[in-house]
Amino acid sequence: MPKGSVPPARVRAARQAARVTVASLAGFYPALYALDRPVVAVYALFTPIALGVLSPVPGGGRRRARTVLLALPAAVALACLGTALAATTASAVAGMLVIGFVVSLGSAYGPAPASTVPGLLLFYVLACFPPYAPDTLPQRLCGLLAGGLLLILCERFVLPAPAAPSCRARIAQALDLAASSALAAARGHGDDPDRARRLRAEGRALRLSQLPAASRPTGADRTSRGLAHCGSATRRVLDHLARTFDGPVPRRGDDPHCAALLRAVAAACGTTAESLRGRRAVPAPEILEEEAADFVATRGQATEEGRREPSPRLLRHRSDVLAISASALTAQTAAAIAFAGRRASPGLPYEQFWYARPSTAVLLLARLRGNLTLRSVLFQNAARTALGLGAARLVAGTLDLAHGFWVLLAVLTLGRTTAGATWATVRKAAVGTLLGALAAGALLVGAGGTTVVYAVVLVPAMFVAFAVGPVAGPAWAQGLFTLVVSAAFSQLTPTTWRLAEVRLLDVVTGCGIGLLCGVLAWPAGARAEVRRGVAELLRAVGPLVALTTDELVGSPGGTRAPDRAAAQALRLARHRLRIAEGAYAQYRTEGGASAEDPDWLAALNCGSHAMVGAHWLPLQDVGPAPPDAARWARASAAELVTAMDRAALLPPGGVRARPAPLPAEVITAAPAPVRPTLVDIDSWLRTLAAELAAVGGRAGDEPPRPADRGTEPGTRGSGLSGRVPGDATDPSSAG
Repeated sequence: MPKGSVPPARVRAARQAARVTVASLAGFYPALYALDRPVVAVYALFTPIALGVLSPVPGGGRRRARTVLLALPAAVALACLGTALAATTASAVAGMLVIGFVVSLGSAYGPAPASTVPGLLLFYVLACFPPYAPDTLPQRLCGLLAGGLLLILCERFVLPAPAAPSCRARIAQALDLAASSALAAARGHGDDPDRARRLRAEGRALRLSQLPAASRPTGADRTSRGLAHCGSATRRVLDHLARTFDGPVPRRGDDPHCAALLRAVAAACGTTAESLRGRRAVPAPEILEEEAADFVATRGQATEEGRREPSPRLLRHRSDVLAISASALTAQTAAAIAFAGRRASPGLPYEQFWYARPSTAVLLLARLRGNLTLRSVLFQNAARTALGLGAARLVAGTLDLAHGFWVLLAVLTLGRTTAGATWATVRKAAVGTLLGALAAGALLVGAGGTTVVYAVVLVPAMFVAFAVGPVAGPAWAQGLFTLVVSAAFSQLTPTTWRLAEVRLLDVVTGCGIGLLCGVLAWPAGARAEVRRGVAELLRAVGPLVALTTDELVGSPGGTRAPDRAAAQALRLARHRLRIAEGAYAQYRTEGGASAEDPDWLAALNCGSHAMVGAHWLPLQDVGPAPPDAARWARASAAELVTAMDRAALLPPGGVRARPAPLPAEVITAAPAPVRPTLVDIDSWLRTLAAELAAVGGRAGDEPPRPADRGTEPGTRGSGLSGRVPGDATDPSSAG
C-alpha cells in the first residue's frame, strides 16, 4: 500500500481487532491463570476494549498510543470514583448523572477527547456496580493500568495504524498553489479556467469534512484555533484567486500597485508554507502588513493612461487584490500565533485574533462556557447520555439485575442523537443479541464446566467480533460480543446457559432505556437545532452589518457608530456562529437530509463572511462619507438587514436581497480617499446578498461554485469578505 494512503475500513477494523485482542488477552490470561486474580483479569480484559474498540481513537499508531496514555489518569480517577460510590444505588446513580454529563461534554475539546468519552465512561460503569468492595481497588487499578499499557504497546508495535495526513501539510500544499497563482496574477496571466478549477479543488480539500478525524483542528487550545483559522483564511485566498483567473486581469504594468501587492502575497504564502512544514521559522507578518498598508494608502491613485482617477473597474480589481492580501495576512498571522506563540499586530483586527492573548485555561473555559446552553448539541448529547446512563443504573440497581453493567453498556453503545436512528439501531442490536445468546447458550451447554474450551474459543471470538462488528453493524457487533463475554465470564466463575439469558435480558433492557431517552430528550437531534441556530445567526448578523456600515460611512448624526455596540454585536454573532456550526456538524452525521432543506452551509458562510467584513473593513479610517454616499450605504445595508430578518424565518424558496448598486454619480462625487471604501462596501453587501439568496437553494454536502450562486454583473469578487466554499466557516473566531 502506498505511503500515506488510507486502508479500507475492513482492513483497519481487522488490524485494530488484532491489537485489542492481543492487548486484552495478554493481560487477562496471566492475571487469571498465573496470578489467580480474577478482578485484575476483568479490568485487564476490558481496558483495551474500552480504549481500543468503544473509543474510536483517531490517528496513526504513535498518536493513538499517546491518546491512550493521556486517558489513563482519567480512567484511574473514574474507577476510584465508581468504587467509592458503589456503596448504595442512590450514590451510584447520582455519580453516574454527574460523571456522564461532565465526561460527555469533554467532546467539545477536539477529536481525541471526544473519541475517548465512551471508553472513559465504561470505567465508572464497571466500578460502580455491586459488590461494594473498596478493598479490591488496588487490584482494579493494577488490571486497568496493565491493560492500558499493553494497549499502548500494541498500538505502537502490532500492525500500527498509518499516520493520517496532517492538516499542516494540507494547508502548506494549498499555500504553495496560492503563491504560484498570486505570482501569475501579478504578471498579468489571467483568464485561466484550469488554474481556477485547481484553486477551487484545493480549497475544497481543506474542508474539515475532507480531513481525517485525527487531523481536524477542532480543539480549544491556541494551536488548534490558530491552525483552523489559518486553514479558513487559506481557503479564502484560494477562492479569491480562483475568481481572479475566471476572467482577464490587468496586464503586467497596467497597475504596478496591484502587481507589487500580489508579489508580496506570493512571498508570504510561500514562506508560511515552508514554516508549516517545519523547514523555517514562522515568518513575521509585518512585511505583508506594511505592503498592504502602502497599497491602501495609494489605491485611490490612478495609473491608467489619460486618467487622473482610477476607473470603477480598476477600483473593484484593487478591492479584490486587497481582499487576497487580507486573507493571506490572516493565514500568516494565525500560523504565527499557533506555532510561534506570537500576538497579533496592533494594526490587525484584535477581535479576529482574540485567542492569541488568553491563557490555555481561559481558552478551555471559553469553549466550555460557550456550550453550556440548551441550544448546544454537545450539551444536549451530554445530557441525553447522562440521563440514559443514570436511568439504566437506577433500573439495574433497583431490580438487582445480574451483570447489570451490561444494561449501561447497551445504553452507552447503542444510543444515537435522534429517536429514529436509535430505534433502527436497538432493533438490529436486539436481534443480533438474541442470535448471539442462542450461540452462547449452545456453547455453554456443550462445554459445560470445561474452562479450557472457553479459553480457546475466546481468542478467535474476540478477533472476529472486533473485526466484523464495526464494519457489519450493530446486529453483528452485539451478537458476536455476546459470545465474547460469555466465553470470558465462564472462565471467571462457574456458569450455565442462563448467562446467555441474562445477557439478552440486560441488553434488551438497555435498548428500551436508550430508546425512551432518545424519544424524550431532543428526539429530532440536530435537525431542529440547525434550523434554530441558523435563524438566530442571521438575526445576530443583521445588526452587525448595519453597525459596520455606519462605522464606515458615519452615523446619520455625522458621528461614527459606537465601538462598544459593534463589539457586542460581533461577540453575539460569533457565539451564534459557533452554536450553528456545532449543530450543522452533527446534522451532517445524522443523514436524512432532504432536497427541500435550506442550504445551511450558505447560511453559515453568510454569517462567517459578515464577521470577516466587520473585522477588516473598519480598519480603513478615511473619515465620514459624503451625505449621498452615506445614504446609499445605509439604505443598501438596511435592505440586506431586512432580508436577513425575513430569511431567519427560513421560508420555502429562500429570500432574495437586492441591495442598491453603487451609483456611478455617487462614486464620482465622493472624495478620492473614500471611493475605495465605497467599492468595498458595495462588494461586501452584494456578496452577503448572494449568500443569503443561496440559503433557499438546494441543500447538500457540496456547495455550488461561486459562478452558480453568482454576484451582480461586474462585481467580479467580494472585497474583504469573500465567500469560501467549505463546511467549516471560521472555528478560530468562536469560543
